Amino acid sequence: MNHRIAIIAVSAALLCHYGKAQTVPVTPTAFRPAESNQPGKLYPQVNTTGHVRVSIAAPLANKVQLDIGGKKYDLAKDEKGVWTGESLPQDEGFHYYQLIIDGAAIPDPASRYFYGAGRLGSGIEIPAPDEAFYALEDVPHGLVSENIYYSSLTQTWRRCFVYTPAAYYTSNTSRFPVLYLQHGSFEDETGWATQGKANLILDNLIAQQKAKPMLIVMDNGYAFKPTDSTSTAPARQGASIFEDVLIKEVIPMIDSRFRTLANKENRAIAGLSMGANQTMRIAMNHTDKFAYYGGFSGTSNYPDSNAIDVNQFLGGKFKDGAAVNKQLKVFWLGLGTREPVPFPASVGAFRAMLDKQGIKHVYYESPKTAHEWLTWRRSLHQFAPLLFR
Repeated sequence: MNHRIAIIAVSAALLCHYGKAQTVPVTPTAFRPAESNQPGKLYPQVNTTGHVRVSIAAPLANKVQLDIGGKKYDLAKDEKGVWTGESLPQDEGFHYYQLIIDGAAIPDPASRYFYGAGRLGSGIEIPAPDEAFYALEDVPHGLVSENIYYSSLTQTWRRCFVYTPAAYYTSNTSRFPVLYLQHGSFEDETGWATQGKANLILDNLIAQQKAKPMLIVMDNGYAFKPTDSTSTAPARQGASIFEDVLIKEVIPMIDSRFRTLANKENRAIAGLSMGANQTMRIAMNHTDKFAYYGGFSGTSNYPDSNAIDVNQFLGGKFKDGAAVNKQLKVFWLGLGTREPVPFPASVGAFRAMLDKQGIKHVYYESPKTAHEWLTWRRSLHQFAPLLFR
C-alpha cells in the first residue's frame, strides 16, 4: 500500500428502524466476512444474494435481534450462549445496523464503527457488481489529512479533511483545482473519506485518466452562530452560519495552506442530501466563487410540487436561465432509483423548473439504490470526471 494513503479511523452511526421481527432460514449461498469488519473478525458476514449474518456471544440474554434495513430479525441461541441469525437480502452498498439485546440497541463489537445518524455505530458493506470503482487498487494514492482550524465566526475549534492527489507530491510547484464536498444530515466531515470512499474513487479515476487531479475539501456542515455566553438561560444552538464559515474562513485557509488554483474556474462544490441543499444555496449565492455544482439526493431546497415561483425560489436565482448557464459550467443532479418520498417528486419538479427556464443540467440515476452511500459514491464517480475540463 502506498505510504501516502491516510487511513482515517473514524466512526459512523446507526439508523434505528423498527419493524416486525422475523426469523429467516439459513440460505445455502456461501457467506464470507464483510469488508467492513473489525480486523480478524469472522462476523458479520454477507453473501452474493445480499443476506447479512451476524453472531454474538450473550449467554445471559433472553432475546437478541438484528436491526437492519428497517426490519428486525430474531437470532437463535446455541448451547454455548452464542446468538446467530441472518436478514433477508439487503440492497447492495453500505448499510448502518445494530443489535438489540433484551431491548437495548448496541453496536456490533465485530463491526468497524462509523459516524452517521448522529452517533457512532456499526456499518456493513453489501457487495455491489460495480464495487471496483471504489476499491483499494494498486494505483498511486493520495493523502487524506486532518486540518484543524479556529473559527472566529463560530468561536469554536473545527476541522476539515483534505484529499490531496498523488500528483500533488511529485512536484513542488504544480497547483490544483478544488472540490468542496459536503456530507448529509446527522453526519460529519469524516463521512466522505470513510463511508463515501471519496479518496479511493478519485485515486482510481485519476489513475485511469478519467478525472483531473484535484483536492477535495470535506468540512463539517454544522456551523452555528455563538450564543450569548453571559446569559443565564439554558444553552441554545445559534443560527446556522455554515455558508459564511465556508466562504470567509475555509476557502481562504485552503488557498493559503495548499497549492490551489484559487479562482472560480478551478473551484467546484457538491454535497449529498442536506449537503446538496447547502451547497446549492452557496453556489447560487456565490457564482463568483464556483463554476461547477453537484447535488446528490437533494431535498428541502428543491420544490415539492410543480408550482414553482422562480422569482422567489432561492431569491430568484433561477429566473434568468441564460445567466445560470453562463455562470455554471456544470449543473449536476443525481438520485437513486429507490429513493423514498419525497426525493423523486421534489427532484423531478426541480428538474422540470430547470427545463422550463432553459437551464442546462446533467441528471444521473443510480440503479437499485436508495438514500444511501452507494448512490452518493456513484454520483461522485459520475460527477468528478466532468470537473475542470
